[in-house]
Amino acid sequence: MFRRKSAEDKFAAAFYLQVAEEARRPRLFDACGIPDTLDGRFDALALHAALAIDRLRREPDGDRLAQAFFDVMFSHLDVTLREIGIQDLGVGRRIKIMAEGLHGRALAYRAALAGGPIPLAEVLRRNAYGGTSPADTALARLEEHIRGYAGILASTARNGLIK
Repeated sequence: MFRRKSAEDKFAAAFYLQVAEEARRPRLFDACGIPDTLDGRFDALALHAALAIDRLRREPDGDRLAQAFFDVMFSHLDVTLREIGIQDLGVGRRIKIMAEGLHGRALAYRAALAGGPIPLAEVLRRNAYGGTSPADTALARLEEHIRGYAGILASTARNGLIK
């Protein structure tokens, strides 16, 4: 709590803010059909965060950066849950569920983007829509967005990840 923030912590915090901003773009909810609900917003954040964490892991200090990003993200989610009125005893349980959800989604997204056995569109259908069935056109737009975002992250040098 009272320790000085390292350069990695500062970088991860700045990068998280940008990733969270990307995950809140109205297009994801309007054109791509992600439900504009608490769960839908988490699904959008988890999707973008999974891609960001995978990108950070490719750096020489990637494990440290990825952990710092994860810590910032879940600190933010903890505060958000408290602000919307979740009782203290329920916050920890919900954070644990969210962390497990992020982990499972990240593995599925990573495998699909690498050409795994389940196509990306199907992984998105299962994980990014909070149990609702998206229209095929909305799903196609989300897949296009995610492939583009993953490509941008992959082709951007570390220093270019934060503005």
